[in-house]
Amino acid sequence: MNVKQKDEEYIAATYSRFPLVITGGKGSVLKDDTGREYIDMGTGIAVNTFGAADDDWINAVNAQLSRIQHTSNLYYTKPAADLAEMLCTRTGMKKVFFSNSGAEANECAVKAARKYAAEKKGREYSVIITLKNSFHGRTITTLAATGQEIFHKDFLPLTEGFVYAEANNIEDLKQKITENKTAAVMFETVQGEGGVMPLTEEYVSAIAALAKERDILTIADEVQTGNGRTGMLYGYMNYGIVPDIVSTAKGLGGGLPIGATLLGDKVKNVFTAGSHGSTFGGNPVCCAAALNIISRIDEALLAEVRQKSDYIIGEMSGAKGVKSVSGMGLMLGIETEKDANEVIDKCRENGVLVIKAKNKVRLLPALNIPWEQLRKAVGVLKAACE
Repeated sequence: MNVKQKDEEYIAATYSRFPLVITGGKGSVLKDDTGREYIDMGTGIAVNTFGAADDDWINAVNAQLSRIQHTSNLYYTKPAADLAEMLCTRTGMKKVFFSNSGAEANECAVKAARKYAAEKKGREYSVIITLKNSFHGRTITTLAATGQEIFHKDFLPLTEGFVYAEANNIEDLKQKITENKTAAVMFETVQGEGGVMPLTEEYVSAIAALAKERDILTIADEVQTGNGRTGMLYGYMNYGIVPDIVSTAKGLGGGLPIGATLLGDKVKNVFTAGSHGSTFGGNPVCCAAALNIISRIDEALLAEVRQKSDYIIGEMSGAKGVKSVSGMGLMLGIETEKDANEVIDKCRENGVLVIKAKNKVRLLPALNIPWEQLRKAVGVLKAACE
């Protein structure tokens, strides 16, 4: 059997894969099993922050692999301590809990918010308000947090205690907070799986103001928007607010699995020994990878991300066959007159890999994609939209 046949025979059929076997790559160019090359505009769904087989990243990972690959959290390790320090220094958060994925980072955020609210106000203050069209993960609890019924229907009953407000509707948010004994409001500054839709500045400011007024917590889900993706280190930084809790994953490890839940001043001591845990959380190899990633996301790179974003938006807005462009930084959604799948297939036929979010073509290139490759990929995309 070839790779595709083995996959279909032995791997659970949870993915609708593109007809492509990826065997390797370098930077923003990937190679398939026939030797054909493609410009990668998806980066493993915003994971390969600096593209494929990045030399600096490989060196950092290999250096740690040669020391120790895993210790468990029964012991201290330098990579975990250094990464936690760097994340707190760069964000102003106070403590970090490490896990393995975005869903786990969000589970931790929910647990932190509920534990804090229970201790401060009483156990009945357990409701987490999330937004319609949001996506927070695929565990039973993070599915419950996800404000899209299509993800719920096969897995009921879900974890209780989540209420969905309309994104960018301040009055609805006020009503939901008033009607429920609320522990926190959880939001993505750009709803990625929901169609790459940014929240308005007015709405995010209202979340922060209402949370302060009603003494509830704010949770910024930065799983996809974080780690430079939006043109700032974390998406909330585009809005001038400081959340109480920040969750992140995906691009944090640059290709290795790591999640992090950053705890602000209010909740920095909410967890005590034994109250939460993760066998692989803070794995030293994954932390070494993340240290390399975060240390390289500086203002020069972020400025370049914003410039590339402006270029893509400028080229695609008003282009033939394009209805609209949404998103922020290098997290963009292109609404096309053609079916998005047709555009995606045409791009792949012409050597460019793009992905989908709802009815849109989604772009998530490496933050350091070379300009020449970016311009070529955008040209292919424009032609596919016509």
